[in-house]
Amino acid sequence: MITARNLTFKRNGRIKALSLEHVLKILESSGFAVTEAKVYVYLAKKGPQTLTEITHGLGMSKQRLSPILSSLREKGAVASNFKPTTQFSALSIEKVIDIQVNKTVNQAKSIKKAKQELLASWRNLETQKNT
Repeated sequence: MITARNLTFKRNGRIKALSLEHVLKILESSGFAVTEAKVYVYLAKKGPQTLTEITHGLGMSKQRLSPILSSLREKGAVASNFKPTTQFSALSIEKVIDIQVNKTVNQAKSIKKAKQELLASWRNLETQKNT
């Protein structure tokens, strides 16, 4: 399990501390599942780890952990290095947040575009109904 109570980061040249709970909540609110957030924070704190090391460190089975690591790789939060033994490492929190922000912005643009198309189609249906 993750036991540290605070994480530190540098912002505007000043060191800030965030509680672990706060960091996990931020990650969850930006699209991470609870277990994904915990695995990400674990890797961010511990550095590159093998699957076996992560399972021991977090007390998760390999069967449960493998899809979580795959999901984190797809989200761009974790990288894997295929040396003799595969190691997983967390990308910087800044990059992860930027990726999540860009993803959310693109989703919002898609929804806005779909809304315009849906409204246009809806108006056409109403016009056809009235004729």
